[in-house]
Formats: sequence, C-alpha cells, structure tokens
Amino acid sequence: MPPAEAFQETLTRTPCTALAPMQDVTDLPFWRLMARYGGPDLYYTEYFRIREGFKLERPILKSITHNPTGKPAVAQMIGNHIPSLVAAAQELQQHPVAAIDLNLGCPAPVVYKKCAGGGLLREPDRVDSILEALREAVQIPFTVKTRIGFDDPGVFADLLPIFKRHQIDLLTVHGRTVREGYRSGVHYDYIARAVDALPCPVLANGNVYSAAKAAEVLTDTGATGLMIGRGAIRNPWLFHQIRQSLAGETPFMPVGHDVLQYLRDLFETVRPPSLKDRTHVQKMKKYFNYIAIGIEPTGDFLHRIRRVTTDDELFTVCEEYLDHDRPMPLEPFDLDLKPRDVLAGEHR
Repeated sequence: MPPAEAFQETLTRTPCTALAPMQDVTDLPFWRLMARYGGPDLYYTEYFRIREGFKLERPILKSITHNPTGKPAVAQMIGNHIPSLVAAAQELQQHPVAAIDLNLGCPAPVVYKKCAGGGLLREPDRVDSILEALREAVQIPFTVKTRIGFDDPGVFADLLPIFKRHQIDLLTVHGRTVREGYRSGVHYDYIARAVDALPCPVLANGNVYSAAKAAEVLTDTGATGLMIGRGAIRNPWLFHQIRQSLAGETPFMPVGHDVLQYLRDLFETVRPPSLKDRTHVQKMKKYFNYIAIGIEPTGDFLHRIRRVTTDDELFTVCEEYLDHDRPMPLEPFDLDLKPRDVLAGEHR
C-alpha cells in the first residue's frame, strides 16, 4: 500500500497513536527500538530545518528512506520562508513519505525567536499564507502540529478557522502555549475545541503517561488519537499498553529487570558507531532525564545518573534500582526539582 494510503487507513483506527518528534532524540535508531517494543501507528521525523538555501538533513531523511518500522513515516518541516518550504515539500514528496507536517509548536527559544515553530503563532496571517502555499504544493496528506498559542491561548480561536479553510488532513494539538513550555498542566479543553471545530482528525498531545491517562484524554477531548513523546521514552511499552487497555485486556506491566533490559537496549541501539564511550554516556542523559522521573520518587536516581561519566557507572546505578522483579508502572513521580531544571513542571 502506498505510504499516503497507509496514512489515511491508519487514521480510521481508534485510537490512532503517533510518536512525537523530538529533536536529536526520536531519530532512526530510536524508531527501530520503539518498533521492537510495540510502537505507535505513525512515526514523525525530527524536523527538517527549512530556510533559504536549505538542504534536507541526510540523517533525518534516512528515517524515511530506511524506515524500519513498517508503519507510515510523516516528514515534519520547520521554517517560515514560503518558497523554501514549498520547495522542501516538493522534494520530500519524491521520497516514501506518508504525509508532510508543518511544525507550529516548537517551544525552543532558538527556534521561536526566528519566528519559526511556535513563534509563528504570534502571526496568524503569516500562518495563513504558509498553509495556503503548502496546501497547493502538497499532493499527499498535509498535516500540522501546533500549540494553542504563543503566550495567549486566545489566539487559538483565530487559528482554527485558518486550519479549516486550508483543508489540512490532520491536526495535532499540544495543549499548552509556547511560553508555558512543559511546566504547566495541559489544557485539554482546547484540544476538545479543535475536535469540535474541524472536519479533520485531531491528535491530542501532552502528558499522556499511561494507558489509563490515554483513555481519560481520549474521553475528555474526543480526539481521534494520541501523540506521545516523553511518556514513550520513559515507557517503551506504552503504545502496546494503550492498545491492550482499549481492547479490554490487562495491560502488560514491566518489572525492574524488563526496564533494565530496555535501558541496555536503548544504550546500544542509539549509539553511533564512532562515538566515544564518555560522549555516548552524555548523549544518553537526554533520554535518562525523561526516564528517571518514573524510576523512584526521591530524585536520587536522577541525581546520580546526571553525574556518571562512564557506561560502567551508568549501569551500576541502574542495577541498584532495577535489579528486581517488582512491577514498574513507569508513571512520573512529582520530584522536588529546582524551578529551572529541564524536568520542572507538570508531568500528569
């Protein structure tokens, strides 16, 4: 089945699940790992940075050309230069992509200060122009991932008619503003507004950390499905658990040894061949930041992992906490963190 048709067929499932794009995290090796643990129905690439004189990043493009998951791959773009976005969309359609996605939600200051990603939400008219040009250029499904505003969710009421007018095929809504980052609770009521206002399917995004939470979000929003990022890094079985739960089955519950094996799989799978040991340990801390808040409630595991420098030290700490057969729900604990900590904020 052609990728675009597979994408449309996937959206008929209830619910449709997607792995959220997270830059320098959800790359091709991580896709491969997620697929082994049950995986979602859709995979979104890290974003292609599109500006004048762009070249599609080859490592990201490889996620499409060497997609190991057997599931549709959606190519996400970020940028604001319309001719370049159009040219990139046309080039991407020469590859086996299932859909083209525009990022209107990235909250990183380095992105939004250049009026890209979430920064575009300050300019609805500009969003309108970009969507008009891309809708004409994209002959396969065209989708958008957005937040509910830059610093004021009131703009969401202006954005919804724009999304509707340009007949996008899917909208993913992360229910926070750009300024809120990941620190506030998720405003699921705004996702429900999108579901009510748009004829296209809507995916709910933000703080889905368990099968029970997934069912709650689907009920509260009426969304077609869910996009999950940090929760899936912490719990690679999450997509499988959601499917089991909604089918009336008892979801699989990992024990400590299962989690320890996942961490070993993660370490080996995402390791570039030429990367030095100590450099790879530092790279792993991107993943462990999200994983650690589901391991134990005191913050000690997170504190110690952040200070290891070798793989022996890393797995010595992991074994201390995970060399057991007790159930591990992998739901986020409310750790006592400094306000500026990357993990500070609401996780439930």
